[in-house]
Amino acid sequence: MTVSTETWQLVAHGRVQGVGYRGNCADRARALGLGGWVRNRMDGTVEVIATGSREHLEALQLWMEQGPPAAQVLRVEVKTAPPETFDGFEWRTTV
Repeated sequence: MTVSTETWQLVAHGRVQGVGYRGNCADRARALGLGGWVRNRMDGTVEVIATGSREHLEALQLWMEQGPPAAQVLRVEVKTAPPETFDGFEWRTTV
């Protein structure tokens, strides 16, 4: 049986910068076997593009809604993104 993959864009709003959110998010995504990237945005949000199974993307979304202990996540926007293939999960520079 082949597991289909999806690509999602997730954007976390709230107190999500300067609290270890990106690093912990990248660790969680890697543990789930997702490909993609995470970065801070100038508007104070954290953006993720992730590719993997729906089950693993949903697990990442659940983690992002909580974040690390110092974070205060107000909401996480989720939408599908164009399919992409990644070699691992990385941090990207702020935009």
